[in-house]
Amino acid sequence: MNDLPMQTRTNARLAAVQALYQMEATGIGVESVIREFIDHRLGTEIDGVLLGEADAKFFDDIVRGVVNAQAKIDSAINVRLAKNWKLSRLDATARSILRAGAYELVNRADIPGRAIIDEYMEIANAFFESDEPKFINGVLDGVYREVRDDETVQG
Repeated sequence: MNDLPMQTRTNARLAAVQALYQMEATGIGVESVIREFIDHRLGTEIDGVLLGEADAKFFDDIVRGVVNAQAKIDSAINVRLAKNWKLSRLDATARSILRAGAYELVNRADIPGRAIIDEYMEIANAFFESDEPKFINGVLDGVYREVRDDETVQG
């Protein structure tokens, strides 16, 4: 079995998280960040690190989707945070991971929810060493349980 299509989606997810982070950190707009990543980052070498081939269409869908549905996505995340916590208090990378994962869970019914969560957990584990991955897993699992009632949800 060829895992290349799956790997190109994994790479697109990572790039989407990075693009969302960059947009927040710099104020760059969605069109500019998508163009920059597609033209200069996806499948290229940056600082000696080869960035794997990524599904550009999938990358575009995630980034544009998060931006277009950000209020709905942020609301779905906020209801899962502890009382008196707001999404704005979280680390910017964690916010980007949560937003991308929640977008897919809500809008990409063609992809199994558990697969989406697993992919974003791998990304979270690459960025964080402490409790953030567990926290991200809990929030995404909550979104999953709410929006994927047609899938078998197991503890």
